[in-house]
Amino acid sequence: MEPTEATEPPGGRRDWTDGYVDRWRGVLPDLDPVVEGAVTRMKKLSVHLRRVREQALVDFGLERHEFDTLHRIAGHGGSAAPSELADDLDLAPASVAARLDALEERGLVRRVRAAAERRRVVVELTEAGRETWRGATGVLGQEEARLLGVLAPGDRALLNDLLRRVMIGAESPEGPR
Repeated sequence: MEPTEATEPPGGRRDWTDGYVDRWRGVLPDLDPVVEGAVTRMKKLSVHLRRVREQALVDFGLERHEFDTLHRIAGHGGSAAPSELADDLDLAPASVAARLDALEERGLVRRVRAAAERRRVVVELTEAGRETWRGATGVLGQEEARLLGVLAPGDRALLNDLLRRVMIGAESPEGPR
């Protein structure tokens, strides 16, 4: 397969990846610069967003596993059964219980009896837990909006659709076509 020609960036502006791809084209003559550029940019953006997330967690006094637990509870509308959290987090119930104990001790969640079935316990975000989760999530959301804000709304939608197609290929048992 013949490599696809990379297009000149708009306005002639180049990023770090352009130089990276140029170096590798000299080493690997069959390298597709468009594929290499896209994959490298996705990796770099992923690393960047992970760093922003980790800094937000530090700023809000959360460990990653604490944030993940709060996030799952928030995803259930602010209240979830421990068994639901164990499924969502792919953890043993005892591991979830330990997480919930620590979060409850910090005042970020509380365990309450379910109204319909008194023997059932649900975990709720406290106001402090909701504010902490929203704050950390908001920092990442602002950075995501800043990054994608360089694109017009139609281009953002197109990027989303293109990445969906790539993911469908990645998730397919037979691989991309």
